[in-house]
Amino acid sequence: MTTSQPSRHDRAGRRPGLILFAWLWVGAPLGYGLYELVRKAAQLFT
Repeated sequence: MTTSQPSRHDRAGRRPGLILFAWLWVGAPLGYGLYELVRKAAQLFT
C-alpha cells in the first residue's frame, strides 16, 4: 500500500485562521493607504 500526500488544496483548507490573518496583515495597511491617498487627493482639488 502506498500513502498519498495531501494535495496543496487540502492543506490550505485546514488553516482558515492563518489565511484570515494574512489577508488582514496585507489588507489593513493597504486599506489605510488607499484611504489616505483619497483624502490627500481630495485636498489637492478643493
